[in-house]
Amino acid sequence: MKKGVHGISCVESGGPEPGVGCAGRGIITSINMLENLGAYEEDLDYVFYDVLGDVVCGGFAMPIREGKAQEIYIVASGELMAMYAANNICKGIKKYADSGGARLAGVICNSRNVDGELELLTAFATRLGSQLIHFVPRDNVVQRAEINKKTVIVYEPECSQAGEYRTLAGKIDGNDMFVVPNTMTQDELEKMMMEFGILEAA
Repeated sequence: MKKGVHGISCVESGGPEPGVGCAGRGIITSINMLENLGAYEEDLDYVFYDVLGDVVCGGFAMPIREGKAQEIYIVASGELMAMYAANNICKGIKKYADSGGARLAGVICNSRNVDGELELLTAFATRLGSQLIHFVPRDNVVQRAEINKKTVIVYEPECSQAGEYRTLAGKIDGNDMFVVPNTMTQDELEKMMMEFGILEAA
C-alpha cells in the first residue's frame, strides 16, 4: 500500500495442478514477480504476504530466508495441528533470524471455538516469547463473504466481525514487539495442551 493511498493491492498465487509439481515453486515465482513489480520499494508502507503451510520445504521458507518477511504474524487456533504448524513456522524463523532478519511479531488466534482457546493461545504465544496480538472470534459471516468472493469488510462493513479485523489492523500498525521465538518440542507442546485440558493423558 503506497503512502497516502487508501487501498491494498493483493496478489494470490496458487499451486500447480494437484499431483503435479511443487507449491513451493509457486511461492518463489510469485515473490520474484512482486520484486519485478516494485513491491519491495521504499515508498511502500506495507507489503503483506500470506503463506499457507508449516515451512515443510525450502519454497515455503523462501520469504523468511531471503529477508522478504520482516514481521511474521502466525495465524493459529487452539487445535493441536494448528499449534504444531505454528511452532514449525517459528523453527523456520529461528533458523533464518540471523541471515534473513525475520522476527515473530505475534500470534493471531482464528478461533475454532475450542474450549479454553483464548487462554491456551495466550500461554502458547508467551511460551514462544511473543504475544497473542488478537483473538478473532468465529463468525459465519466469513463463509458468506467467501461464497460471494468478497472480504468481510467489503461484504458487510458494519458487522462486528469487520470491526474485529479493523482492530487487528490497528494492533499490527502499532506493534513494536519483534522477537526470535523460543520454539517448543513436540512433548512440550502436548504437555501444554494437556495442562489446558485439550488433550488427555494416555
